[in-house]
Amino acid sequence: MTGSFLLFSSFLSMFASLPSFSPVYADANLTQPSFTPINRDLYHSSNDLIEQIKSLVHRHPDKLTVETIKAGNKGYKAEITVVTFCQSRKESDDRSKFRILLSFGQHGRELITSELALRILSILSEEQFLPKMDRASLNSTLNNVVIKVVPMENLNGRKLVEAGDLCERRNGRGVDLNRNWSVDWGKKEKDYDPYEENPGTAAFSEPETQIMRKLAISFDPHIWVNVHSGMEALFMPYDHKNRTPDGSPSDQMRLLLEELNNVHCHKRCMIGSGGGSVGYLAHGTATDYMYDVVRVPMAFTFEIYGDGTASTKDCFKMFNPVDHTTFKRVLNDWSAAFFTIFKLGPRQLDVHSKAGVSNLDKVSIDEYLDGYLMGRRNRYGKKMEVLEVGMQEIRTYFRLFLLSSVLLLFMFCSRISKTKGNRQIVSAISL
Repeated sequence: MTGSFLLFSSFLSMFASLPSFSPVYADANLTQPSFTPINRDLYHSSNDLIEQIKSLVHRHPDKLTVETIKAGNKGYKAEITVVTFCQSRKESDDRSKFRILLSFGQHGRELITSELALRILSILSEEQFLPKMDRASLNSTLNNVVIKVVPMENLNGRKLVEAGDLCERRNGRGVDLNRNWSVDWGKKEKDYDPYEENPGTAAFSEPETQIMRKLAISFDPHIWVNVHSGMEALFMPYDHKNRTPDGSPSDQMRLLLEELNNVHCHKRCMIGSGGGSVGYLAHGTATDYMYDVVRVPMAFTFEIYGDGTASTKDCFKMFNPVDHTTFKRVLNDWSAAFFTIFKLGPRQLDVHSKAGVSNLDKVSIDEYLDGYLMGRRNRYGKKMEVLEVGMQEIRTYFRLFLLSSVLLLFMFCSRISKTKGNRQIVSAISL
């Protein structure tokens, strides 16, 4: 009995010592995917990046200004940092200058885009320099432009990513900010994914898009670029149609994109309309609104990086470089591409080309007044608070005036109609 027990114990020991008979660990290795974490050595946290930008502005008050714009909706609050560059700060409101509006970080998981924003601002302030570009050439390029940079449009969504939800692209309450604009808003394709593309309860339901709309209307840019990652592409309108706009504006945009592709993208980038090139239509996007409503002559969406070999679950690796060499190359190539835009954009587009086109053709009175107030507040700060309240009251009284005018007109027409009817009846009786 004792010998049998010892033999059985020895058999169990041998069985346990064999690595091939470890089914728990083997299954765990096969079923648990490996996700790439955020590389903290390469990427700033959202708070640190914004602080770095504010410090940069503080060191260069002659060229850079910064403001934080806040908005809220039904208990949800958002804020967006906006940096304005102008060689001479006093001329930042000069409407004769060529105006460029850049937005980064609209989707939380695309960290590399906000790093590019910081890099561009560092070059604009001359704390960093592009390879093969001298200061004289840089200054000549930038003399006649005003550039507004939104380094992190979706701060709330970015914080969710930093907390561990590496695939999150939406804002802090689950809305895709690039589906929340009014052009073709709410339309859903057959492959619609509510997790990825939730357009919100209505166009401009989100504070972030409300801020960006007001900023765009008040600034009235000649060039708009919405910067994303996930692939390498240079897109022009439209996102909600499988075609590009007609006529010379489309030709001008394509010429600029082809130059960028040849020189900076090394002919790897896809060029064309977002809807016709990416394989699906997107409705309610920022770029389509900028082109169709704000009438920005050159409106683009750039996709600056994508790892096609990454698992669809490994979002950080799919949307962001994970090694120092690739990270540095992406920032160098695309910052150079933007400075080519700063140089060639004014040459290809007449700076006065927007003069004959009024945004009021498609922008509502409320939108225009909101944009106007933002522009004046940017210039005069707190002094505009009283004017803003006054303008809000004027809008309220104007609406009441219109309503009362319509009611009076209706009553007047009804009275005339009734009077004519009574006269006819009296005339008939007298006969």
